[in-house]
Amino acid sequence: MTATPPLLAVLRRELAAAGAPERSAGAQAYMKSAMPFHGVDVKTLRAICRQVFARHSVASSAAWRRDVLAIWRGAKFREERYAAIELTGERRARGFQTMAALPMYEEMIVTGAWWDFVDVLATKRLGEILRNEAAPMRRAMRAWSRSDDLWKRRSSILCQNSFKKDTDLAFLFACIEPSLSSKKFFLRKAIGWALRSYAWTDPKPVVRYVQANRTRLAPLSVREALKNVRLKNVR
Repeated sequence: MTATPPLLAVLRRELAAAGAPERSAGAQAYMKSAMPFHGVDVKTLRAICRQVFARHSVASSAAWRRDVLAIWRGAKFREERYAAIELTGERRARGFQTMAALPMYEEMIVTGAWWDFVDVLATKRLGEILRNEAAPMRRAMRAWSRSDDLWKRRSSILCQNSFKKDTDLAFLFACIEPSLSSKKFFLRKAIGWALRSYAWTDPKPVVRYVQANRTRLAPLSVREALKNVRLKNVR
């Protein structure tokens, strides 16, 4: 039997103590999760992570990646995987958001394979790598956009979601292109979400893109993309 990594053991103890059984079953049903929950709310989870991680050394990028994956791989409850994601965003890890971290995030995205894990990694962590190492990350995301894995495709579409005026629209459209004909809900939703995110900054190119690709975009993607756009004011 494999020993529980020390950092995970501490997290598990604290999360179990803070858990509420009446929350766990409902959370598991809502997430359609085979993995059980401790029953810890988000605010409490983050407070526990801050306290535990503050006492833990982040010695190097390699050590940080080992710790993240030890928690992720050893998790028996869903909040423990949420804790692994919290560690990826730890303040001391800001300088570690480079291409060296991409294989770790790829493993988490592929094995997590659900929106609650994938979306924060895609919109925050992959986005940070894209800001730090644009050229190699763009090549990687273009490859992901053509992947057989649904969640890698979704991640490539969403990786610029927080960029606002810094969004590279040509790159966004290139990541969307391989999934335009997909019937997968999570890809159609991601396309609409990514377009809507940029439409808050400038709706005009989004409207033009939707009009040019109306026959190729799923109605769900169109609705999501134009949800907050007043078409009569956009030319």
